[in-house]
Amino acid sequence: MIAFNPLTVILTQNKLESPNYVDWKRRNLDIIVIGEEYKFVLDEVCPEKPGDDATTDEQKAYQKWYMESTYDILENLKEMFGDQNRAAKQTAMKALLNTKMVEGSSVRDHVLKMMNLLNELEVLGVNIDKDKQVEMILETLLDSF
Repeated sequence: MIAFNPLTVILTQNKLESPNYVDWKRRNLDIIVIGEEYKFVLDEVCPEKPGDDATTDEQKAYQKWYMESTYDILENLKEMFGDQNRAAKQTAMKALLNTKMVEGSSVRDHVLKMMNLLNELEVLGVNIDKDKQVEMILETLLDSF
């Protein structure tokens, strides 16, 4: 029996090509690193290699990064496709800021749309704290709410 690995399926079915970097990253790489509990690679800076006198915590912090190839791949992808990422951030932010609830539409559907836009921005590296996210969503609702 062949073992089923959903991560392999994701990467096999959705290949990286130059024009699709932003979507590929959002749909594939972020899902994988988050699913494998390596999200810190997207959000944190790699620590310097600890010296011989380093504490156990410093050594552990570095060891979780010792997947050099993963970090190097991410950094190279950022360099190669950073402009696409910046354009995608601008597009998503513009959509978020210009979205208003339409009279007669479902509050649930509108909030889900806003949450999707906020999630897209988070995947693209834009950090908006949760309180501000709630405030932004509430601002888009009709005055009757």
